[in-house]
Amino acid sequence: MSVNKIIKRITTNSIRDMKARGEKITMLTAYDYSTARALDEAGIDVLLVGDSAANVFAGYETTLPITLDNMIYHASAVARGTKRALVLADLPFGEYQGTTEDAFKAAVRMMKESGAHALKLEGGVEIIENIKKIIDAGIPVCGHLGLTPQSINKFGTFSVRAQEEAEAEKLKSDAIALQEAGCFAVVLEKIPAALAQDVSSVLVIPTIGIGAGNGCDGQVLVVNDMLGFTKDFKPKFLRQYMNLYGDMVQAASQYAADVKAGNYPNESEQY
Repeated sequence: MSVNKIIKRITTNSIRDMKARGEKITMLTAYDYSTARALDEAGIDVLLVGDSAANVFAGYETTLPITLDNMIYHASAVARGTKRALVLADLPFGEYQGTTEDAFKAAVRMMKESGAHALKLEGGVEIIENIKKIIDAGIPVCGHLGLTPQSINKFGTFSVRAQEEAEAEKLKSDAIALQEAGCFAVVLEKIPAALAQDVSSVLVIPTIGIGAGNGCDGQVLVVNDMLGFTKDFKPKFLRQYMNLYGDMVQAASQYAADVKAGNYPNESEQY
């Protein structure tokens, strides 16, 4: 008689325990059910339903246009495809930068309707009261500092952040404030590796880096970038593990040629 293997869900406690014992944390973005199933089977610890869906899924130049309804749609699909990984969902731009009550309502709606296990919010002390309200309601929050894409129009560039001392010091103080507010982790995006390692050593909670060097407690990449599905996007920090775009073009070209030549379907492929 076969016995179904019990799959233990990764939780926010699991993530903190990984840092405590020196185990690196793996995170990738996911936006749909099928991708979530594959990444979950691969053993990825955290699936981030990023507002980067606005870029790689919908074709927008920035993450700003994506809505709460959009994010709930993507997060619910990922949650249905996941048995082990922790599902972390971004709150989109405009849902938590205003009043504490508005941020709380958006967070509750995301958790109730999507099935996500935790939320990620961009920013530091400027939104700390909103973060506290969400955490006090029992919703786990992951912070996000450094290059925060929802603020791209303020920055005006996607270049490395916190290279100057004043910005670096603010980032460190923001990271400590997020920890004190109760965040279970913080993403550090596109900052100097030495700064990221310094912040990681100061914090008790884990840091997840993207373009922030190897001194973080874990790493995250946009899955479309990692698989080579995003054409012509190759920043310094990106390691591509496939050339999915090229493989898809080749496969689709071969399919088209087979159909045109009358070679598909053949006798074994029809009823």
